Amino acid sequence: MAKNVIIWADIPVADLDRAIKFYEHVTQRPVMRMPGGIDVAVLNGPEGEYVVSADLYVSDKAGNDGVTVYLSPNGDIDAALARVVEAGGEILQAKQYMGEMVGWTAFFRDTEGNRLGFEFMEVPQ
Repeated sequence: MAKNVIIWADIPVADLDRAIKFYEHVTQRPVMRMPGGIDVAVLNGPEGEYVVSADLYVSDKAGNDGVTVYLSPNGDIDAALARVVEAGGEILQAKQYMGEMVGWTAFFRDTEGNRLGFEFMEVPQ
């Protein structure tokens, strides 16, 4: 089980280089551009320390839909999605395996209209 309730955030940006400079200055931590020429950079905590992290990604959603916060499903993404519905929320995207680096993700809308995600690192069966 994750130690944190919030485990990840996606931050859409219009200009990745400008955003990297901004977040490095604000957080006083390095922001690492992902290899392979993709327009993604990652904000992490100190080496070897488990902290909530985030990525910056180039998107036309910058400034519109805002940040996507990912919550921990406490080890069971299916049960967490069921609880979303039970509590009056809406599933926007069923769980989907995003590969070894990400694991499982799913998206939902809460009762206030906010879009959030769940992320769970588990190898598919």
